[in-house]
Amino acid sequence: MKNHRARISLSVAGAVALVLASSDSAAQDAATMLGEIIVTAQKRAENARTVPGSVSVVGQSQLENFHVTQLSDVAGYVPGLQLTSLGTPGQQAITLRGIAPISPGANVGTYIDETPLGSSGIFQRETIFQLDLLPYDVERIEVLRGPQGTLYGAGSMGGRRKYVTRSRDLGAYECRAGGGGSDAEGADDLGSILRFGANLPLVQGRFALRASYARNDVAGHVDNDQSGAQDINDLDQETARLSALWQLNDDAILELTGMTQAIDSDNNANVALDPATLRPLNPDPGNLLSVDEPFEKDIDFYAATLIWGLGAAEFVSATGYSDIKTDQRVDATLAFGGFPTLIGLPPGVSFFDLGLEVEKITQEFRLTSTGSAGFRWQLGAFYTEEDADNSQVISLQALDGTPTPILDPLAALMLPTDYTELAFFANGSYDLTERLELGAGIRHASNDQDFWQVVTGGIILPIGVTPGTSDEDVITWMLTPKWQLSDDTMLYARIATGYQPGGPNVALPGVPPTVDSSELTSYEVGLKADLAGERLRLDIAVFYIDWDDIQIVDSDGVTSWLINGGTAESQGIELAALFGATDRLRLGLNATYTDATATNDVPSLGGLDGDRLPYVPELALSVTTDYSFPIGEFWQGRIGGGYRWLDDRSTGLESNPGSIQLDSYGVLDVNADVSNDHWTFRAYSKNLTDERNYSNIAQSLGGLTPHFNGTLIRTRTYGVEVDYRF
Repeated sequence: MKNHRARISLSVAGAVALVLASSDSAAQDAATMLGEIIVTAQKRAENARTVPGSVSVVGQSQLENFHVTQLSDVAGYVPGLQLTSLGTPGQQAITLRGIAPISPGANVGTYIDETPLGSSGIFQRETIFQLDLLPYDVERIEVLRGPQGTLYGAGSMGGRRKYVTRSRDLGAYECRAGGGGSDAEGADDLGSILRFGANLPLVQGRFALRASYARNDVAGHVDNDQSGAQDINDLDQETARLSALWQLNDDAILELTGMTQAIDSDNNANVALDPATLRPLNPDPGNLLSVDEPFEKDIDFYAATLIWGLGAAEFVSATGYSDIKTDQRVDATLAFGGFPTLIGLPPGVSFFDLGLEVEKITQEFRLTSTGSAGFRWQLGAFYTEEDADNSQVISLQALDGTPTPILDPLAALMLPTDYTELAFFANGSYDLTERLELGAGIRHASNDQDFWQVVTGGIILPIGVTPGTSDEDVITWMLTPKWQLSDDTMLYARIATGYQPGGPNVALPGVPPTVDSSELTSYEVGLKADLAGERLRLDIAVFYIDWDDIQIVDSDGVTSWLINGGTAESQGIELAALFGATDRLRLGLNATYTDATATNDVPSLGGLDGDRLPYVPELALSVTTDYSFPIGEFWQGRIGGGYRWLDDRSTGLESNPGSIQLDSYGVLDVNADVSNDHWTFRAYSKNLTDERNYSNIAQSLGGLTPHFNGTLIRTRTYGVEVDYRF
């Protein structure tokens, strides 16, 4: 542990020294402004350099240059953010600042503009089905690190990410269209992407529409070595959005949005591994499946936001409705395929079908002061209602696909839930002196949940209906003093709390009827500085998090349930630096050290006090570069890229004999383009060196041979694209 800390300290110190040394010579040139970044971290538009908290922004240029189609494309370039893919976009777990994906409820909140998405309950498995949008027509992705319970409520105890969509323009016509192709290592076919967007001011200065559509077809590159099928993991992503902006009068605007997103995958990007060596059973990417494992996720999203200027304050009403459906199939032949022999039949095939759906209505009202000095305040109320379904079926069939008598299904149940929450929040900041500001906030939330366990078939659980209920009140708060040490340097401290809602438990003998909320408290000190004539932008944050009442899974070997059985702590340091070496060259560096450990024994997870938390690397690093140059009178060229490196981590608590060590790895991404006022021609490569490693390894339930499944990171992919704007 001490050696790791020494290495990160030396790495960070050396990197900062190198950047500062470079900036001394570069500062002799004319100053290069790195540009102002506007964020909505505190539910008001403000310069990110003035926010007393850790916030990262992935802007539109980075989304386009790196050909970002899923969150895993950018996760390595955001400090403190790790993503564990389970085989496709939409099947992944997100970790911020060591708050690991241990329990099924969300630990990172997700917003589209002013509206939260995803379930706040514990039966939609938000931890492993985090929302993953195809970010076309997205202006930026904001990532807030640390608990955001005061402003953003339930499920944001690790942080919050927000997709900010492109704004409508009341005065200018715009249209863009483009597409391209890609070739992934191991794939026999080519992938393709098609996109279109338009801004239409229908009533000049009063009413405008924005429409966009994108489709991304990803060619499969994993074979099924058991059946002989080739390239089984084809993937389609599709998104369409229509939004309107209506200037009601000089003081009020109304924004209306409708969006649909879909992910449709034939199989996961999983590779069969030897259980003893963890090496692929086949030199080419291949899995062993008796049954295909399709995954689908469909999102319908509608929002209406009214913004009304009242002089000294601004009133916002944000209304949202979303319907999210998730369907997953898992090959379970290895686990259950032999059951037919119990009744004298030959072995068959088995699969587990999981169907999730949540309809969510949200309404937020808030009143925000508009002054920029003195006392700034905000008052708000939030209401949400969720109607969620969770259906689970374990099927057992003969090899020809016919149901097995008596035993099919082995289990069939539904877990419908209703979740309602009402919350009130207030926050404000006051200028104690010209350079010293004190901020504080508080939120009170009450939720009520109804639950039914409906077993309709099978031999594993008794058939019947068992209801359950829960209710709880949670108070979260924050305190954020900040000192403006100079015009370009700000020091802040932040104490904040967050929570993950509890709820009704599954109905089994001896199981507690409810599980309580997980709660945490975070302590953070940070520095934000613009140095060397604003050529160097530096963010440093040191944090400590105390995590209590962790919701963990307990099991009797057949069924599972939740208990509050754990405590943990996470501490670390984050560094983000951006350096304008010249007016055409920018260099970026991110470094994160995280020490996240259990602070008590956790028998149900096979862990001991002091074990590292699962999927949390101690060290993560990334560097980026971007260089632009003129080509003749009308064209501009640009080349760029990034390298991201992730330390080793474990799939479970370290003392658990079933935990698997995931090796460290590094990935190199490169890109280049030429453009003028209308055309952009782009080329890129993801994972240029074709690094073969795994974001997750788990015991397989499927196939006919015992093996592990390794979720392969994206193999080397080349692509070319063209866009036309008019």
